[in-house]
Amino acid sequence: MLETKVNTAPPLVGFGDIKTKSIEGWEEFLHDGEAYLRTGLAAYAKGKKAFTPEILYNIIAMAIEKFVMAALMQRGALPYNHTMGDLVEAMDEVFPDAMGDMKDGLLDFDRYQEICDVDSFNIIPPAREAIPAMLVLGERMQELMYKTIGGAKI
Repeated sequence: MLETKVNTAPPLVGFGDIKTKSIEGWEEFLHDGEAYLRTGLAAYAKGKKAFTPEILYNIIAMAIEKFVMAALMQRGALPYNHTMGDLVEAMDEVFPDAMGDMKDGLLDFDRYQEICDVDSFNIIPPAREAIPAMLVLGERMQELMYKTIGGAKI
């Protein structure tokens, strides 16, 4: 007689079954992003000469980075690196299709500063005319971040 073996192993866990926890401190990234964006918006609106296009670019980029980090950390995820390309890729992985037409504008941020390699970095200051579109992207990223965390402002 042949014996029939019954598989008593537990079923495999799929990636969809894994529940992640928020990474502590994501709210600080949210607040920092809001502060950077407020600073950029106010400085541009007032036309303060101390806030050159290069400085405004960096402030807006920091706001966007903080918003992305807040959204990702709230979902228990992190990007592989912190270039705009890496941030966009991480957002696409965690929130598929959420970035929509913002992706191209965010990826354009990387063309102004390629500073990851200390031996061959490249910085191209943006024109003042590029700043309003960057500010709009910052505001749109803030809106998207609120949608991803459930909508309510903290």
